[in-house]
Amino acid sequence: MDIFEAIKRRHSYRGGLKNQPIPRQDLQKIVQAGLDAPSGKNAQTTRFVIVDEPGLVGRIAQMHPVNKAMQQARAFIACVVDCQPEAIYEGMSFAVEDCAAAVENMLLAITALGYASVWIDGWLRVEGRNETIGKLLGVPSGKIIRILLPIGVPAEEYKQPPKMPFEQRAWFNQYENLQ
Repeated sequence: MDIFEAIKRRHSYRGGLKNQPIPRQDLQKIVQAGLDAPSGKNAQTTRFVIVDEPGLVGRIAQMHPVNKAMQQARAFIACVVDCQPEAIYEGMSFAVEDCAAAVENMLLAITALGYASVWIDGWLRVEGRNETIGKLLGVPSGKIIRILLPIGVPAEEYKQPPKMPFEQRAWFNQYENLQ
């Protein structure tokens, strides 16, 4: 699948997943795509924990009461950042942006390899879930799981929601207010 097809097909998949393991070499390819993402000042701030041990996957999966992709994931990728990221340019840190770039690269790789996932963020930051999962994965103090990606083979056909047309969201040379 070429990059433009992967971009077009990528979507947040919350449906059921097949009971099919994910080969470690595919998980490594996915995380390598995250490692290859750009980062502010090339600081490479995001770290990753690949979870594929069935017992550990099951413990994380049972934490989400609704999302089928979380409940039926065959693997997870936890994206880890510093709790208090270091400022690297003019008093600013780019840890959140670095993590986001890595996650998008991984989501595209997941799509290109025929798997499905959904970007889990807000749910992690409620009721200390990121700390709870961090303890399960041995994440050191001073670091936190910022994003969690459940991964599996989709069991359901998914129709991506429509995107607004180019002309409503992008312009050449000047922002156009259409209101």
